[in-house]
Amino acid sequence: MGVQRSSSPLDRLLADPTRRERITHVENVPARRGRRAAWPDWSPGLLVERLAAAGIEAPWEHQAAAAQHARNGRSVILATGTASGKSLAYLLPSIAAIYEDDPRREGTVLYLAPTKALAADQLRSLRGLRLTRVRAATYDGDTPRDERSWVRQHANYVLTNPDMLHRSILPGHSRWTSFLRRLRYVVVDEAHGYRGVFGSHVAQVLRRLRRVCARYGAEPTFILASATASEPAVTASRLTGLDVVAVQDDASPRGPATFALWEPPLTDLRGEQGAPVRRTATAEAGDLLADLVVEGVQTLAFVRSRRGAESVALGAKRALHEAAPELTDQVAAYRAGYLPEDRRALENALRERSIIGLASTNALELGVDVSGLDAVIVCGWPGTRASLWQQAGRAGRAGQSALAVLVARDDPLDTYLVHHPEAVFGTPVEATVLDPDNPYVLEPHLCAAAAELPLTEADMELFGSSTKDLLPDLVRRGLLRRRPAGWYWTRRDKAADLADIRGAGGTPVQVVEAGTGRLLGTVDEASAHTTVHEGAVYIHQGETYLVQTLDLDDSVALVEAADPEYSTTARDVTDIGIVERLRSTAWGEATLSYGTVDVTRQVVAYQMRRLQTGERLGEKPLDLPPRTLRTRAVWWTLSEARIEALADLDLAGAAHAAEHASIGLLPLFATCDRWDIGGVSTALHPDTGLLTVFVYDGHEGGAGFAERGYADAAAWLRATREAIAACECEAGCPSCIQSPKCGNGNDPLDKRGALDLLAELLRDAPE
Repeated sequence: MGVQRSSSPLDRLLADPTRRERITHVENVPARRGRRAAWPDWSPGLLVERLAAAGIEAPWEHQAAAAQHARNGRSVILATGTASGKSLAYLLPSIAAIYEDDPRREGTVLYLAPTKALAADQLRSLRGLRLTRVRAATYDGDTPRDERSWVRQHANYVLTNPDMLHRSILPGHSRWTSFLRRLRYVVVDEAHGYRGVFGSHVAQVLRRLRRVCARYGAEPTFILASATASEPAVTASRLTGLDVVAVQDDASPRGPATFALWEPPLTDLRGEQGAPVRRTATAEAGDLLADLVVEGVQTLAFVRSRRGAESVALGAKRALHEAAPELTDQVAAYRAGYLPEDRRALENALRERSIIGLASTNALELGVDVSGLDAVIVCGWPGTRASLWQQAGRAGRAGQSALAVLVARDDPLDTYLVHHPEAVFGTPVEATVLDPDNPYVLEPHLCAAAAELPLTEADMELFGSSTKDLLPDLVRRGLLRRRPAGWYWTRRDKAADLADIRGAGGTPVQVVEAGTGRLLGTVDEASAHTTVHEGAVYIHQGETYLVQTLDLDDSVALVEAADPEYSTTARDVTDIGIVERLRSTAWGEATLSYGTVDVTRQVVAYQMRRLQTGERLGEKPLDLPPRTLRTRAVWWTLSEARIEALADLDLAGAAHAAEHASIGLLPLFATCDRWDIGGVSTALHPDTGLLTVFVYDGHEGGAGFAERGYADAAAWLRATREAIAACECEAGCPSCIQSPKCGNGNDPLDKRGALDLLAELLRDAPE
């Protein structure tokens, strides 16, 4: 089981001997001393003084290393842990560029954040340093019109987001001439968030920025800040189109921590095909929270939704009512709304320890400055190792020892992780994935670039190899016009409107609260069928809504606030056809391929499952039109000879089970959600003539997830087999081979057959 003895809170949780079997691993993370470096000799004296007054006596080694790369004109990505001080690494060279001895050489800085809130927080920090020559300002959708002119003419440190860069700054670059001519640094904060289709769009926006800067004689250095991730230099290079060096050795200090991986037990309940159902992560987390409160261990539980957070808090209160009724008032759920007064009241209650146990949505991860807690419970894998450490890092920040517990959901990825601790505590395994060459992403940005400055042959290398193939089609469709000097945008409407950088193409569906007409947000057209179909439970900022109607003609989903006791999952049927094989590799008698496919999906029904137990409550049919998606997929086949050797297997059930499990495990290797990808398996596919299993990107043109699966196929499919083998069920369950979105009701599935089939597939796979 890999359990090591540890002291304090964890031992108290294990006072009930039946719980010991639920812990699959305990990791003792030792304290780490910080390693300081000297201030670079080019550091502005005033900045050093201000930082010293704020308690920063010297930079950590990673901060100084990244800052020096940037000062030398080398684009750099700093990929270190939470609270490692990444902002100082870009602040040093940025402020130095503004404080040049010769005012004529004074540079400007453009800071990009994925959200307006993060940019506003950075602005507060900058202004708190009281650096008179730094004229910092945010430039976003909330900036008043009269202030925008001042920012363009006078600010030398502009904080914005990729959306504003795409829609306002680049199309109006002639009004930014003075700023862009002197642009020395582009800071890309939270770079790990630029992934999938959104990351692919941002990659093209950054290429457009570099092109416009070159027009004014500037060649800015890029400084990227990211959470820990696999191959950060490769990702940063793909995002910016530049050669980028990575700094990854985290030299910041941290206190000791105990980290437990926890798997809820199987229950007597039965799900689809009679499979056993595990106790829910929320029910388990509620009990753990109550026990820690009894021991006076101040604990924060992170849960995905507000309803889930309330469920955890309610479970803890219920347990305390029986064991220690006087403590029930010391447990709370974090309220949605996030008003400033709510934040302050919450911070004060935690600081004064009048609240010992708090269950919160993940919004608290960035929304409130809470630190120095005793323990953190993470209810279900939060998506990435970076998020896991960010949440766990809330405990013990003051340097004292801390406890973190990851409670697994009934899900293949969670199951794999709690049985393979090296994937959590070893080298970061997830890679930030994006595909700037996606034609559905690139085409609208070529139009936007042509509207900014006519495209020329010299731009081909900047925008990627597929540019030359796409331009004739854009001319044929009347979007661009070819002239001797290049390609021109000739229409009256704004070219930037062609690219919805937060979406995946198509008209986004607006999610509107029926009673008030309030716009809650938008959903990609491609995913609307599965997320905002009639009857769907829709979660927005931790609040729960029920979808009343989905109007595809008007691209509107009407929702109403609700508090259902269940979650919903769409079920679809899928057909897939191979359009073009781009790459393939032989593993003995098996062949692995990557290429373009047409996927026809139709959502036919949705399931309802009880939140507390995961018990299936029923299924309702849906009448939605089929959608055909041209995207990218990875697929594998086995030769007829090897299939004959597996003659005793239920081939369809084995392939189906392997497909489900591999979809569940791909997010371990590509930073995506299992809902971003889909799969199809068949004992005999018409395009290959063989048993074939496909896993495809659920976004038009592809998002890079399947490509990552192809690149890491041996490790990914080995992990898939290990996840199935590690599950303690007999014939398959939601923790290994069952999928909540299976259009065939998880039938047929063959767990043992999947193990044999994957073993055969991997027989000659590379190590």
